[in-house]
Amino acid sequence: MNQLPHGVGGEAETNAPVTGERKIEHVRLCLNEDVAGRGVTAGFERWRFRHNALPEVDFGSITLRTSFLGRSLRTPLLISSMTGGSPATGGINARLAASAQRRGWALGVGSVRAAVECPELTATFRVRDYAPDIPVIANLGAVQLSLGYGVDECRRAVDIAGADWLVLHLNGLQEVFQPEGDTAFGGLLDRIGQVCRSLDVPVGIKEVGWGIDGDTAQRLYDAGAAFIDVAGAGGTSWSQVEKFRSPDPVKRAAAEAFADWGIPTAECIADVRAASPNGALIGSGGLHSGVDAAKALALGADLAGFGRKLLGPAVESEEALEAKLAQTELELRTAMFGIGASSVDELRGTPRLVRI
Repeated sequence: MNQLPHGVGGEAETNAPVTGERKIEHVRLCLNEDVAGRGVTAGFERWRFRHNALPEVDFGSITLRTSFLGRSLRTPLLISSMTGGSPATGGINARLAASAQRRGWALGVGSVRAAVECPELTATFRVRDYAPDIPVIANLGAVQLSLGYGVDECRRAVDIAGADWLVLHLNGLQEVFQPEGDTAFGGLLDRIGQVCRSLDVPVGIKEVGWGIDGDTAQRLYDAGAAFIDVAGAGGTSWSQVEKFRSPDPVKRAAAEAFADWGIPTAECIADVRAASPNGALIGSGGLHSGVDAAKALALGADLAGFGRKLLGPAVESEEALEAKLAQTELELRTAMFGIGASSVDELRGTPRLVRI
């Protein structure tokens, strides 16, 4: 069984607010239970690169450098929003941030709502001390905009994380099964648009593991979203996570019916890119390797995001996390070498990615 870093289960944790306790429980479940979607994959196995035996590229000259929303990045890779809100999960954020800084990945933090409501948790999201140069994405649940949150709370979340951008996450099915869930999603698009128009940093929208299709993405872009993170099916299923938390036997049983719910990530990326050829786009959800990242980028994503795949190494040690990030970069660079792409721009839209 994977153990959280020092501090979980001690006095500081038992006195943490309810939201912080939930974050600890989420991390424990993602580490130790089968919370992956069943009967659904991210869809990358349906795509294959056609090998180029004569790439006419020196491996050492291949660059992963790219840009996103006007920011230069050493890699087109993102550590997706995962955690924060307690001393132990704040330690995970610090480790993720330090590694992201060393390797030039962008970084998302988990929902900052806990710190917005409980200032004593602010330090668990304050990653700038560890990552002074890379783009950081703050995170809030979009449904909170229906429950009293507005531009001020969103700005507070950005300030707490020292973030460059804010992402509002859509997690309707999770909220249905979550014991503390909020399901007031009616009229949410207008509220999202107001934040997008009023906040002084770019605002993006992400799912949490069931995907965003092209039509929905276009509505969000039209409302002012600066970027979309499809966060498709094939990785963590949050209905499965909440199944383990729920004290309600009816909800636990009903959650099983949604184990295969969602749009595969590869399908989401292709659909959103077809609907919006120029919209800023992140592909995440069930990516397992740098080859998956290469496929996500080739399908049209600007960045490829990794979540639960990095959680175990992040809990294990700095060395384990660093090795996993380095391995992912090597896999991505090797896939590019295998098709003769010397840059991320050449990888995007390559004709050498074919559906099988």
